[in-house]
Amino acid sequence: MPCYFRHLKAIFEEVGIDVTKEKRQKVDEAFHKVVGVDHPDCTAAWKKIKPELAGDEKKRHELAERLRKALT
Repeated sequence: MPCYFRHLKAIFEEVGIDVTKEKRQKVDEAFHKVVGVDHPDCTAAWKKIKPELAGDEKKRHELAERLRKALT
């Protein structure tokens, strides 16, 4: 599991997904797609995700919605 997943529990709950061992790769690829970073560059992905988590509730909700769309 990418190291940044531990910081995303609230996002996963909002999207309504349980990140199981089987789903990790798909979710990781979706996050990379959402933030516009080539997979598997986790460091670059985290650099883009972190400010959105630190922002206001609206930014976190928008990140969750983009993830939801990427997973469907």
